[in-house]
Amino acid sequence: MPTKKKTTKRRTAKSTAGSTADVLRARWQEALKALAAAEAELEKQWKTLVKKSGLSGKDAKGALQELRVRLEKERQRALKGIEAGVAGLQARVKEERATLSRRADEAMKSALVAFNIPSRQEVGELTRKVNELSRKIDAFRAPARKPARKAARPAARRSRG
Repeated sequence: MPTKKKTTKRRTAKSTAGSTADVLRARWQEALKALAAAEAELEKQWKTLVKKSGLSGKDAKGALQELRVRLEKERQRALKGIEAGVAGLQARVKEERATLSRRADEAMKSALVAFNIPSRQEVGELTRKVNELSRKIDAFRAPARKPARKAARPAARRSRG
């Protein structure tokens, strides 16, 4: 029977932040819909009340308009409060992400030290030093490497005679 490998989804900080923002937007839209429904219901009840109380249409419209203005102000105030809360939450998430990253780096460094494994920075530093020493050694060898030029001598031929 073949075995299936489990696939797991890893959420990155970006996708988590994006999904959180999406959830907040969706909830905000739901709240707006609920508020609109409540406003419609309030208007319906208001009309019923006006009919029962015998108020004139002009007075009722003015009071209803005033109520709408107050509701809009409250909606804007709530929006600002939510935006401020989300901004604070985003700032805190950013701080926590930085803290978590630092702690992970520290844990990795301590693990490398415990196993006596050099870090990338240490390997880079050693590579730089080796390259520097190689250049110095090459500089010392350079005069010795130059081939000595021999003066061209005329070949003296001996004749046998």
